[in-house]
Amino acid sequence: MSTETAKKPSVLFVCVHNAGRSQMAAAFLTTLGEGRIEVRSAGSQPADTVNPAAVAAMAELGIDMSAEIPRILTTEAVKESDVVITMGCGDECPYFPGKRYEDWVLEDPAGQGVDSVRPIRDEIRTRIEALIASLTPVAK
Repeated sequence: MSTETAKKPSVLFVCVHNAGRSQMAAAFLTTLGEGRIEVRSAGSQPADTVNPAAVAAMAELGIDMSAEIPRILTTEAVKESDVVITMGCGDECPYFPGKRYEDWVLEDPAGQGVDSVRPIRDEIRTRIEALIASLTPVAK
């Protein structure tokens, strides 16, 4: 193994309530990224708790989000991230030149049961796998 000279890439996931989509994305990236990527998530208007249907849908895949708590989006979190991925927060996310911004259009799982959350979860996983591939060098 070579010594790590470059700083780990960092990703910030943002949605309005930081209770569903951004929490699932952060959990997937934390798990699938295997420590190679720094992960943050936040919301412009954070909810009191993470969506229980999102927690249940992720638990089906062996990923425990039950201890997560929604966080408020801060300018510092955006400044400290290399990639900012928004999920329905529109213009509420601060913009800094030099950052990679992506807007993932995903259905909002708020108020939906686990059956409706599963397809959203699976779409997030597919996007996370592509994100990891774009941020980490291929091991030879």
